[in-house]
Amino acid sequence: MLNINPITVSELNMYIKEKIGNDEFLNNVYIKGEISNFKHHYTGHMYFTLKDEKSLIKCIMFKTYTENLNFIPKDGMKVFALGTVSVFERDGVYQIYCKAMKEDGIGDLYTQYEKLKAKLEEEGLFDLKYKKKLPYMPKVIGVLTSQTGSVIKDIINVSTRRNPNVYIKLFPVPVQGEGAGEKISKAIELMNKKHLADVIIVARGGGSIEDLWPFNEEIVARAIFESEIPIISAVRT
Repeated sequence: MLNINPITVSELNMYIKEKIGNDEFLNNVYIKGEISNFKHHYTGHMYFTLKDEKSLIKCIMFKTYTENLNFIPKDGMKVFALGTVSVFERDGVYQIYCKAMKEDGIGDLYTQYEKLKAKLEEEGLFDLKYKKKLPYMPKVIGVLTSQTGSVIKDIINVSTRRNPNVYIKLFPVPVQGEGAGEKISKAIELMNKKHLADVIIVARGGGSIEDLWPFNEEIVARAIFESEIPIISAVRT
């Protein structure tokens, strides 16, 4: 055994923060990347991630600096950011404290989303005349979501509180990753074919634009459009 006195977690995090703080380069970093998992807090602060093809880093921009922005940051947007790298001692996480930021175009996923949205709008898929009326008191609600997430518990709690006689039928589907969009669309088709519910809820508890991407796929949009059963989106962005 080493004959040394241990230090606390707080002391270690403080030491790392001081080391990073004394690095001249990290005190004035100019970085480019794509915004992901963007959150604009009610306090005015902005929390987000900057990423490239291989890595990501957490960022925060305090209200003092967000007020100087001449654009509204969004997921998928490419930006240049100026800031300081430091450690948030409580969580032991290093992140960039941004002081300034400017646009550098729009990210690939966001571009794909806008193109697909325009295409489907032109075809009339979002026309209100196709919107289906929701049943007032459905007997069976089919839920397409992950069976391991908290979303299904929330849906059960809210639905049964308002309508104690409703039956919630869970159809587990992957809500992120490759192939998830196809499985979601096939589940919608199956539920229609076998008339398994009066209304369908497609749900996910939130995430970055990458995590939520299966719900933006064309195959899912067309399955929703073709569904005879009314569908509610409960995908938290």
